[in-house]
Amino acid sequence: MKKLLIAMAVIGLSCFALGPVPAMEKMADAGSGKPAMTATAVFAGGCFWCTESDFEKLPGVIDAISGYTGGTVANPSYKQVSAGGTGHVEAVKVIYDPDQLSYSQLLDWFWRHVDPTDAGGQFVDRGSQYQSEIFYANDEQKRLAEASKAKLEASGKFDKPIVTKIEPLGPFYPAEDYHQDYYKKNPIRYHYYRWGSGRDQFLEKVWGKDVDKLPAKTTDLETMPQPMTDKGMTDKGMMDKSDPGKASDKPMSDKGTMDKGLATAGKAETMSAMTETMSRERNYTIPDDATLRKTLTPLQYRVTRENATEPPFQNAYWDNHEAGIYVDIISGEPLFSSTDKFDSGTGWPSFTRPLAPENVVEVKHFGLFGGSTEVRSKHADSHLGDLFHDGPQPTGLRYCIDSAALRFIPKADLEQEGYGEYLKLFEK
Repeated sequence: MKKLLIAMAVIGLSCFALGPVPAMEKMADAGSGKPAMTATAVFAGGCFWCTESDFEKLPGVIDAISGYTGGTVANPSYKQVSAGGTGHVEAVKVIYDPDQLSYSQLLDWFWRHVDPTDAGGQFVDRGSQYQSEIFYANDEQKRLAEASKAKLEASGKFDKPIVTKIEPLGPFYPAEDYHQDYYKKNPIRYHYYRWGSGRDQFLEKVWGKDVDKLPAKTTDLETMPQPMTDKGMTDKGMMDKSDPGKASDKPMSDKGTMDKGLATAGKAETMSAMTETMSRERNYTIPDDATLRKTLTPLQYRVTRENATEPPFQNAYWDNHEAGIYVDIISGEPLFSSTDKFDSGTGWPSFTRPLAPENVVEVKHFGLFGGSTEVRSKHADSHLGDLFHDGPQPTGLRYCIDSAALRFIPKADLEQEGYGEYLKLFEK
């Protein structure tokens, strides 16, 4: 979805920064497999992690970009917006193929993924920065949005008034890289946050099986074909000049972690608490087995939950020499550091000592022909590997660990991910 020409990405990024979503773009040549034209719509549905995820599973959507709009502060940061006072809301810019989707279909999808009766935010996230809104780029989008809202009100689906605002679109500012595709980069953390927010429980109660039902291609809100307006618009949406991709200097690891407040606190509180709580007195909430089966790979599940052993020399970290720390794949509790890693020649990551001994549990097993020492994480109770007494000095120990039980956090990402206290390990 995000594979783009570098030149187009640069142009698209500059367009985002300079102001409103542009009106029209001709995509790459026909042989590229991309649509000749793209259309754009902007929606606010509370937590943009969730709204982005919901729109990206809709066939015909090329990309969904998390960002901020509706306020007066230029180039706002997440910290500014989440604190309130900027006038911005968390929003998502949806780039789609107008030959597959109409703007009215996007509206239908939007209503089924928000609580349009909540004027104070969305689900667990409270404040005007999380309220639901539809941002129109021209008169045609405004007409369709208002007609769609009126239809929902007349349907009797909700007992309370529909309070979702319909506002003109101003500058759209893409959010920081670590927010983009958050649900893909940090599936455990994302799914546990979403479950704890009450969003899916509400949507299922209201819509049942229809919540993810593909909207009908045409509705009574639009007649086709519509005449082109003076802004190059049809009822299918605004033709977009911007690039459908997002620039990302360095994506986050594909596995995330969570702290205790993730299931009960709002996202703004959770993000700020991750750094504070995890760097001092960390608390850990472990997802249930059903969630782990969905979010871990089969190998990660077998290793951490069924005490399996991954193949040597065919795993992620046996030959990793980058500076950073290794945390539990499920809980995120710190376990080992690259400063204690050595090449044991076994094909598995090997360490002379734990980074945080309080997070490592040694379990002795005895048999007819001797004993062995299994290594597990304290909070997630993940099987990590085994301990041997044939390592180098000064400890003489070899913690032989399965990569599948670990997530590596590079030195450059420690502060951002809430492990800033370990930066001192790498100071020269």
